[in-house]
Amino acid sequence: MIRMKKAMVVDDSNAIRQIERKYLEEMGFEVLEAENGEEALKVLNEHPDVQLILLDWHMPVMNGYEFLVKLRSNPKWSNIKVMMVTTENQQKSVIDAILAGANEYLMKPFDKEMLETKIKFLLEGF
Repeated sequence: MIRMKKAMVVDDSNAIRQIERKYLEEMGFEVLEAENGEEALKVLNEHPDVQLILLDWHMPVMNGYEFLVKLRSNPKWSNIKVMMVTTENQQKSVIDAILAGANEYLMKPFDKEMLETKIKFLLEGF
């Protein structure tokens, strides 16, 4: 049996979640969604086999940075790859996200090829 790859899209914009979902599904992922970091933590507790998270920075309730810090503080989620996908373009923010445990950073707007290239690099290491 082939094990399905599982990803989660965390973004307060429904439109962005749908775009990212479409691209991920075309890459063979089962896709879960969350509107903010707090909801994402609940989804992770229900689906511990998530391998990849696409994470927005600016969200209500719990933003992407706060979620990332909580995620990386829990050893059971240490193997999940996290890509920040955001409009946040300040160099300090990029550095803060990487230091907090983001594996990759992609600026919005992006296209399918940019997203696929970064995901393949993250998961396959080329």
